[in-house]
Amino acid sequence: MSKIKVENNPFLGSGNIGLFAQTAAGAAVVNTTTETTLTNGGVGTLTVPGGGFRVGDSFTAILSGTLSANNNEGLTIRLKSGSTILASTGTIIMSGATNRKWILQATFTIRSTGAAGTAAIYTSGFFEYLKNASSSVELFNATSLNNTTFDTTIANTLNITAQWAVASPTNSITTESFNLYKIY
Repeated sequence: MSKIKVENNPFLGSGNIGLFAQTAAGAAVVNTTTETTLTNGGVGTLTVPGGGFRVGDSFTAILSGTLSANNNEGLTIRLKSGSTILASTGTIIMSGATNRKWILQATFTIRSTGAAGTAAIYTSGFFEYLKNASSSVELFNATSLNNTTFDTTIANTLNITAQWAVASPTNSITTESFNLYKIY
């Protein structure tokens, strides 16, 4: 049996591919129009140090949780590093949902490294949830090539945010699980 050798990587400890696991539910983003972090603390890291990326480095993030939304309310999910947007769902016009499950999966690949304007990251993913009507799935995708504001010479910390278009006590989203993996 042969072993797979994992290249020494400054942000990948002990050859593990798991980089981060959320260990407690995130705080609910509820009754606000303020862009708010969906994630909570955990083990591992969401930060890649400056100079830590290599061309071809690829990651996947998987989040899931519970949401409630009034019919026709707007929700935007953003994947960010600092203030740099890696991808956004744009405004999702929600179907009515009460205490329903959702999942977000995104993949990131480093296309080039360097300062902003030289570095490039491609992100693709989807957000889906079960709506109340017929318990069918609503699916939204998010893709983006950021080759203007992404910078690999500085530390990058992944952040996933949610923002409601209308503040309402019945518009709520919470993350129960979040895992980040290096896949290449």
